Amino acid sequence: MIKRYWNISLKEMIDVGMIFGHGNNKWNPNMSPYIIAKCNNIYIINITITARSLSESCSLVIDAASRGKEFLIVGIGTKNKASLLIASEAQKIRCHYVNEKWFCGMLTNWSTTENLLQKLRNLTNKKNSGKINILPNKDASIINIKLNYLKKYLGGIKYMTRLPDIVIIVDQNHEFHVIRECIILGIPTIYLIDTNSDPEHQDIYIPYNNESIASINFIITKLVSSILIGLTVRDKNSLLSENKLIKWGVAKWYGNGF
Repeated sequence: MIKRYWNISLKEMIDVGMIFGHGNNKWNPNMSPYIIAKCNNIYIINITITARSLSESCSLVIDAASRGKEFLIVGIGTKNKASLLIASEAQKIRCHYVNEKWFCGMLTNWSTTENLLQKLRNLTNKKNSGKINILPNKDASIINIKLNYLKKYLGGIKYMTRLPDIVIIVDQNHEFHVIRECIILGIPTIYLIDTNSDPEHQDIYIPYNNESIASINFIITKLVSSILIGLTVRDKNSLLSENKLIKWGVAKWYGNGF
């Protein structure tokens, strides 16, 4: 993996409230190495560690995206605005995401998830083709209810054809089922953790204020932008390989005397 240096401004991080953790009645002692002080019973996060962890994560996702790895962003325990933000940012780069509800076994019982995704695609095709419109009202209503349900909870992964290579978890405390499934399957994870989280047994973690929408936006935007850079590198490399193949084919064609 290429070592990159990121211009992550500590001032910007302070401006978005990244430094503020939870109160002393809501904290995990394992987070002590990532806490720099306590002010008015609020723990202050050491954002120099946050900046370093974010830089490493950005470099990792660029490298992974450039090699065609697939990502899944999970943010089911976040506020509504954050949930919409996750969907919006993920859609910009056509990244898979779950921001409403996590079905237990979504990854570990992948065959069942695949069946549900196929059902979602079939119902969507029926609706788009107008086949639902010719059904009796009761039948059409039942199908529409099923379709809306599947779209709401699985719409963010409707194009996912295999297990993700990396999972980005926005709020560790609300996503234990996701963490457990990733551990079982050995899927690398990037966790966003607050002062009430547990950094033990994590792959990569970024300490931050998960109560601030601006803070969530800062982190997610950086990661999504990095994935986009990696995808651009992948496309460029793919084009170069294709051009080399064409040149090789032309050279061989002329070499055979045609």
